Amino acid sequence: MKKENLYYLTPVLLGIFLFSSDFLSPKLFTGEILNFAVWFILSIFAFSCGWIINKTLGWTHGGKLVFAVTVATSAMSAFLVSFFSGYFGINDLLAENLILYTLRNVMLGAIALFGMAVAELLVTQRELRAIKSHKEMNMKFADDAKRETETIIREANSKAKEILLQAEKEANDLINRKNQIERQLKEFIRTEKELIKQYEAEENQ
Repeated sequence: MKKENLYYLTPVLLGIFLFSSDFLSPKLFTGEILNFAVWFILSIFAFSCGWIINKTLGWTHGGKLVFAVTVATSAMSAFLVSFFSGYFGINDLLAENLILYTLRNVMLGAIALFGMAVAELLVTQRELRAIKSHKEMNMKFADDAKRETETIIREANSKAKEILLQAEKEANDLINRKNQIERQLKEFIRTEKELIKQYEAEENQ
């Protein structure tokens, strides 16, 4: 048997709990502690079944199953009470007793739905906490990335300024060397001219 098929045993068990409530006394508050305890235990079982159904079959599909089980059990209870009224000690007021026995099943079905709702609420809260934690982590990563980007930009600006200053310094050095070479060439040319004039003057003598 597949594991998914085993999940449907829980709604069947819930139907058994709901149907078994028909055989309990409707007088809960007459001082009979045992009768009240049995009703309380049935309520706990119905709540637990709803919890398990939500965990295994999900909120949507599980809710449909719980509703279907409640309706089917209520119909079976109405049929049973109608045809075996003597067994249940019903001599008159059949309609009122039918409503009473139906409300038993509806009440336990509502408790099962409440168990499903509590389980779903806890799951939703856990998912919200996970989403919030993930969001905070993403924001932290974004802040870290922003700070790292700002640091990289500052370093890049600083290096760019250093490169510009170095380039400007090298350009100034090249200009100074060019000016120095030009002066040296002019001086050399002037000296050559003077030597040539001096040589020509000596030749003329």
